[in-house]
Amino acid sequence: QGRLVESGGGSVQAGGSLRLSCAASGYTHISNCMAWFRQGPGQEREGVAYLTEVGTARYASSVQGRFTISRDKSKNTLDLQMNSLKPEDTAMYYCATGWSGSASDCYTMAVNIWGQGTQVTVSS
Repeated sequence: QGRLVESGGGSVQAGGSLRLSCAASGYTHISNCMAWFRQGPGQEREGVAYLTEVGTARYASSVQGRFTISRDKSKNTLDLQMNSLKPEDTAMYYCATGWSGSASDCYTMAVNIWGQGTQVTVSS
């Protein structure tokens, strides 16, 4: 059974930075995508950043230019560098793996494993 464990969340002032990391272990599912999602208070879960197996990244418009998704295959980790954080970035952040029918875009990926989440709080 595959497992994803996030770390790196915390509290930061607006304009600050955080780096989230997701460690994958015992991974047995067939996946060609990894991604970060988030769910703010009273909001639906939304995709933040997606990464294909070949390294193509896609970002939500709200984080474009501020967040960077990256993967270290040798360590089985997925990172999210978050800069210029805003109070509206406050949310629980989740790492996920899944499958997309498109090898070049993971936006419509079907998630097969979720992490437990890590909280990010940005104060003004």
